[in-house]
Amino acid sequence: MQFINDRRKTEMFMTVSDSTAKRGSAWNEQHTEQLIVSIAGGDTSALEELYHLTQAPLYAYLLSLLKNSADAGDALQDTYLDVFTTAARYQPQGHSRAWLYAIAKNKAMMTFRRKKIRGEVPEEESGPEPWEDPHLGREERMVLSAALNILSEEERQIVTLHAVSGFRFREVASFLELPINTVLSKYHRAMKRLRRQLSEEEGV
Repeated sequence: MQFINDRRKTEMFMTVSDSTAKRGSAWNEQHTEQLIVSIAGGDTSALEELYHLTQAPLYAYLLSLLKNSADAGDALQDTYLDVFTTAARYQPQGHSRAWLYAIAKNKAMMTFRRKKIRGEVPEEESGPEPWEDPHLGREERMVLSAALNILSEEERQIVTLHAVSGFRFREVASFLELPINTVLSKYHRAMKRLRRQLSEEEGV
């Protein structure tokens, strides 16, 4: 039995873009930077709070890169370990989210390199499907379930950073080092493909 019926998936998907702005504006930069400063001082309760505030969208981003739940979960834990050990080097400049996601992206790249050195073949099906993953909310599951199947890695990053993590388009462009017009065009094309995919599934 599917987590949610296809018609409801399509309806939810059509509201993702509208709800993103609210999610993005909910990011409290000042509070997050205060948490990082506290973490730098060895405050594990601050690390725990940061984890609870950010782990769901950060996990979704890692899953969009690694396409493997087990690898994404391992990279997530490694990310917060790195946050704890490197927080003292963070310079409060209003970019805490980009700093956190850069650590996560680096962990994903390290996973790719490690598997390449070992000659391991990526296992995209390992672990629960996005619709069943307890790390994610309903909208995140819905976006990833479709995105993992039909989008390129760059498209998945753009969609996940904006539609799941709440990055504004200019922040996505800066983080991925892409022109803003490229980000906008790729995002809108990707969303159109995802909507079409979900509509086709509904009609099956």
